[in-house]
Amino acid sequence: MTGGTLLMLGTDKSTTWMVYNELVAQFGPFPILIENNISKLTLIKIRARKIGLFKVASQMAFVALIRPLLKRRSAQRVKYLSRLHGLEATRPTSDLIHHVESVNAEDCRALIKQFAPEVIVVNGTRIIGKKTLACVPATFINTHQGITPRYRGAHGAYWALVENRRKECGVTVHLVDEGIDTGNIIAQAAIDPEPEDNFMTYPILQTAAAMQHIVAAVKSAWKKQVQAVPAAGDGLIWYHPGFFQYIAGALRGVW
Repeated sequence: MTGGTLLMLGTDKSTTWMVYNELVAQFGPFPILIENNISKLTLIKIRARKIGLFKVASQMAFVALIRPLLKRRSAQRVKYLSRLHGLEATRPTSDLIHHVESVNAEDCRALIKQFAPEVIVVNGTRIIGKKTLACVPATFINTHQGITPRYRGAHGAYWALVENRRKECGVTVHLVDEGIDTGNIIAQAAIDPEPEDNFMTYPILQTAAAMQHIVAAVKSAWKKQVQAVPAAGDGLIWYHPGFFQYIAGALRGVW
């Protein structure tokens, strides 16, 4: 390890491994804790309480009917972008990979305390609670796939394009607090999707744009020199598009 101790909290998805593999290449092997996915039923119940059952049903239709088509359509584009930006999404074989039920569970906090990291990089987990944030004196750094504060929540690049706010189509690297993507901003970077890009490729572009800032933030955190500014305003929290929302956007050229 070059510079200091490092730990990552993530979920088992491609962008997590892209970030992890790049950090290992930069700094050497270090542990990663992979959070189990929330069950679909639990997620539906939580989401329904927040936004209503009808909207959740529409989102489920999007995930079940449209997202698989987009995934197949964009498979080659994802491979191309990954090669272009040197992103490696393959999960490595390593005894440094540990699974936890939740980032807010006691088993996760026990492992964090055991590894005693100075810096914790976060990617794609549920909201991290106060107990976990306070369990070690570490700097928590998150990559959010949207420009905060306007695009908090999910799929910020997609929603920026839907709202015709192309300058706010991008990614944010920020410190983690107890809110939903409300932590002080370390860096932000815009992306410029091409016509062949879509809902499935935006996260690849965002991860590529964020990578240099993640690496720089880790180095700065080790030196206790992280510079971050508050996100002005509360912004909005976004979710998956609904089935008809997505169709409406596609008719305007936002895929």
